[in-house]
Amino acid sequence: MRGQGRAAFVAILLLIAGSLNVIYGIAAIGDANFFVDNTRYVFSSLHTWGWITVILGVVQLCGGFSLLAGHTFGRVIGLVAASLGAIGALLAVGGAFPFWSLGIFALCVICIHGLVVYGEDETR
Repeated sequence: MRGQGRAAFVAILLLIAGSLNVIYGIAAIGDANFFVDNTRYVFSSLHTWGWITVILGVVQLCGGFSLLAGHTFGRVIGLVAASLGAIGALLAVGGAFPFWSLGIFALCVICIHGLVVYGEDETR
């Protein structure tokens, strides 16, 4: 089937993004010195944003593992996780690291494109 390599690439990107989101979420929950004290968040506090990031990371990890296994569930969850990751990255552009957020947004858009194009038949 056409696009299997692209799906594997997207699965690995989702696994990397999910791992980073879980790590950053745990750092936000634990009041790490990585985050700036004066930053204003869209939601109530740094702890709330940390929990949202952890949940998003877990969803991305589930989608990545399922996509590597070749399940359709992985494609659907991957699309949802990449879309939520893109929205989360755009919400974080006003933070301390705007270019990092824009880079994450670009990776999420690449994931969405790879998953939408994945699975086309070679003959029409």
